Amino acid sequence: MRGMFTNGVTDVMMENGIRYDGMIGVSAGAAFGCNYKSGQIGRSIRYNKRYCRDWRYVSVRSWLLTGDLYGAKFCYHRLPKTLDPFDVETFRDNPMEFWCVCTNADTGEAVYHKCTTGDETEMDWIRASASMPVASRPVKLDGMRLLDGGIADSIPLRFFEERGYEKNVVVLTQPESYVKQPQKAMGLIRFCCRSYPAVTRRLEARHLEYQREVSYVKKEEQAGRAFVIRPDAALNIGSICHDPDELERVYQLGRQKAEQILPQLGAFLGQ
Repeated sequence: MRGMFTNGVTDVMMENGIRYDGMIGVSAGAAFGCNYKSGQIGRSIRYNKRYCRDWRYVSVRSWLLTGDLYGAKFCYHRLPKTLDPFDVETFRDNPMEFWCVCTNADTGEAVYHKCTTGDETEMDWIRASASMPVASRPVKLDGMRLLDGGIADSIPLRFFEERGYEKNVVVLTQPESYVKQPQKAMGLIRFCCRSYPAVTRRLEARHLEYQREVSYVKKEEQAGRAFVIRPDAALNIGSICHDPDELERVYQLGRQKAEQILPQLGAFLGQ
């Protein structure tokens, strides 16, 4: 739900005609970020507010009945196909690269997938990127069992730099002062993830890896190779939110931050 902040940032970027050669999203960043390539301003906040109280969208009931806290069929197929259509044609025709990050549940390694068509299979790749352990079933694609990309690579700046992107805009949903703590409830996670121990090992050390990635982002920011957009304070919203007003609050924080830094962002991008 912190992704509502990112939605506010990206909507302001699109409204101001800011275009990129490529974009990469992890977890909610992939689920919502794909709307940048399809050019659909306001779509993410609209459908989140509209369906946040629908048990098929997100609920313990969905988790008990389907194995997915965020309903797979509803969120990634029915919703984008009929309820709030995803613009597949514009997504496909937009030359901007769009990547999502998943984690191979059997090896614990990051899997980077380039989405080009926006079809139902690619919706499953995006679903895999946002499939949190315990709260979701692994998604089977290309012979792999896939889970949330944040397990293996929460902030894939290095990956994009290695692809040749020399100037990168990084949107984070935690303030600069945030320090990630060790994963809670590791006993439950070990039990639920007993079929894929590599994921358990990743999660046990995830707070350390996350801090290393944040430190790298800071280094690239200081060197002028990255422009970082982050909230000024904790967003104080949970992983589940059934209150449309709370979603709107966090979305507006993202909009305000984006509007505030637009001149500096334009200078960084040379636009």
